Amino acid sequence: MTFHDPHFDLHDFVRRVLAEDLGSGGDVTSAATIAADAHFTAEMASRQAIVVAGMDVAAAFFRALDPSVHIEILADDGERADAGSALMRLEGNARAMLSAERSALNTLQHLSGIATLTRQYVDLIDGTGAILLDTRKTIPGLRVLDKYAAKMGGAENHRMRLDDGLLIKDNHVAVAGGVAQAVRAARAANSGLKVQVEVDRIDQIEPALEAGADRLLLDNMPPPVLREAVALVGGRVPLEASGGVNLETVRGIAETGVNYISVGRITQSAPAVDIGLDYALNIAAQ
Repeated sequence: MTFHDPHFDLHDFVRRVLAEDLGSGGDVTSAATIAADAHFTAEMASRQAIVVAGMDVAAAFFRALDPSVHIEILADDGERADAGSALMRLEGNARAMLSAERSALNTLQHLSGIATLTRQYVDLIDGTGAILLDTRKTIPGLRVLDKYAAKMGGAENHRMRLDDGLLIKDNHVAVAGGVAQAVRAARAANSGLKVQVEVDRIDQIEPALEAGADRLLLDNMPPPVLREAVALVGGRVPLEASGGVNLETVRGIAETGVNYISVGRITQSAPAVDIGLDYALNIAAQ
């Protein structure tokens, strides 16, 4: 799978990231030590087992500084790659390749880190019927890419923005005067969106459903309480569990019968994976 989103300007992203790294003077080290016409061949490889995400984005950095660079992408986004697997081969201007390297690797390591952690969660709940969701807990400015990486890891995307999903949280409930009041107000707004409401107690469930909630977010409920909630709702609306979810607890939460589990840490706290780029001077190309 390749990255494409009509709402994300990849060219502008690449330009801004390169500007951040190159500054006003460019890669002064490469300019001082590498001949302007020198060519490199290079191989990008994973140094640990990963789930790949962001190959096209990484390639865009090299193309931005050397439009004639030859790139062979060897791994698809969403694919598992073992340690030592080649991900990309490149041939092109040495200075340009060195100047683009860090921006390309930073991005690929970050996105593949999200995909890798996400896949761990997805594998752990396999067979339960529960679906993993991401959240809006993303790196500022990188939401589209972070959520794309989560999808490559096997999660489904929850709200991308505040305008594409109506989710009543505890603060909304407090201001509205209660769960039922908040749900009724949301339905009266006639937004055309499904109304989801967060509940953190069993006694909030029936008032929420009676007021017309289309979906419930069961917040910070331990598995025994989640099972009680699942039994009480009896399939009337989808149920999403959130809070206290980690690699040790996710299977038990999934086995309670909830439909969805949302996990903020897959986009907010995923560690970057180890990917390297090794070079060789291409004598014949000089």
